Amino acid sequence: MTLHRSWAGRRLLLGLGQTAAVVLFVFALTEALPGDAAVVLAGDQPDPLRIDRIRTAMGLDRPAPERLLDWVTGLLHGDLGASLVTGRPVTAHLADGVGPTLLLAAVTLTLLLPAATGLGVLCARREGGPLDRAVSATTLAVHAVPEFALGVLLAALLGIELGWLPPTALGTDPRTEPAVLVLPVLVLLSRPVCSISRLVRAGMIDAMGSLYAAQARRLGVGEARVRWTHALPGALAPATQQLARTCDWLLGGVIVVEALFVVPGLGTVLIEAVAARDVPVVQGLAVVFGVVTVLVNLAADLVARRFSPRSEAAA
Repeated sequence: MTLHRSWAGRRLLLGLGQTAAVVLFVFALTEALPGDAAVVLAGDQPDPLRIDRIRTAMGLDRPAPERLLDWVTGLLHGDLGASLVTGRPVTAHLADGVGPTLLLAAVTLTLLLPAATGLGVLCARREGGPLDRAVSATTLAVHAVPEFALGVLLAALLGIELGWLPPTALGTDPRTEPAVLVLPVLVLLSRPVCSISRLVRAGMIDAMGSLYAAQARRLGVGEARVRWTHALPGALAPATQQLARTCDWLLGGVIVVEALFVVPGLGTVLIEAVAARDVPVVQGLAVVFGVVTVLVNLAADLVARRFSPRSEAAA
């Protein structure tokens, strides 16, 4: 237990270091973005003097290290800055888009876990059979299709051609009209269900043939209990790591899906901020995404270590 706590402490320190690296990396990348917010705000026929005044008012004429220090100090106090375009706090822009994005991600993850686990266990029980081969071929094919291509196909077929579902969320609130989330959720589910179910399948086959499963059978434990109580936790350890990577992927995939289906979430806010060269909003969103990624991977490491008997033994 002491060694496990020591490992968790080291992993937490590593997470803090990763967070600091994310902050520096985000600032460096936004500094390298082409374009100038002052030029954008100056209009179609910008006057050089007006551009200089706007740059001075925004603090863009100050050295980068000085702006970095001010920005990091603000982050430590929970201040993400203010939009260069609207003047509103960056947190207000986050609040505008966080609801639909969290709803989309929560529905996806809620459906992902039982769907991928159940499909993986089912294929493991039918290893080598027609169902197993059919599901394996289908998951490989679906995993190879890019999200935007699958989204366009589903919107054209189910939304426009058949009229079963709304093809976009334009002009609607997903929180009051959940039907607009069906197609985006299907697109977001497609690839992770394929990858995680294959990992669960492989883990279940390995766990059901392991020594501790064989020992449980010798002790008279029923096959169903061996499968669900003894084998499944060990099979979920690698799937937990993949789930963390799926959460990382969702942060990027949700941007594509929100843009494709016109969902008014954080992805849409980010795209609009990049188009307007609104650096503080881009920085704030990038830091939030980066910190969430670090926290998700930290939690996944802790859960995977708890699930895996071999990891516990090594600790």
